[in-house]
Amino acid sequence: MKKIVKTLVLILVLCGVMGTVFPAPVQAVSTPYDWVLSETVAQFLDDIPRDYYTIMEIPELKRKAEQEKALLIDVRQPAEYASGHIPQAINIPLRTLPENLDKIPQNRPVIVYCTTGYRSGIGVMTLRLLGYTNISAFPPSIQEWKAAGEPLEK
Repeated sequence: MKKIVKTLVLILVLCGVMGTVFPAPVQAVSTPYDWVLSETVAQFLDDIPRDYYTIMEIPELKRKAEQEKALLIDVRQPAEYASGHIPQAINIPLRTLPENLDKIPQNRPVIVYCTTGYRSGIGVMTLRLLGYTNISAFPPSIQEWKAAGEPLEK
């Protein structure tokens, strides 16, 4: 892998030198910094566990919450949370996750959910970028919870 990376860097440097002699159109990855960023993102995506997003059923969510003492985090806005949330879930709105890391343990499972699954996916990626490896999401989210007739706390 290192040999491939070194080869690619050398090619990029040569292309950069050649680009000053023979200008070419702007490319998507145009500087070594952009290339490093692209490689970092690719590595991050490659490192995501294949099963990070697999809590697809309510019984599995309940089992993890009860048996594994998983922390449920509702990443919706406070008014949405106040209108009804999964019992025992705490509210940390998506935009405030980095400010509330002291509330998010790293030594037990953490499951994030929202209304439809979109914000929970962003929440999982955010926490993974911040070094958490114990994060998963419940993509059926609160909509499926309600549709199944499960109780809500207010």
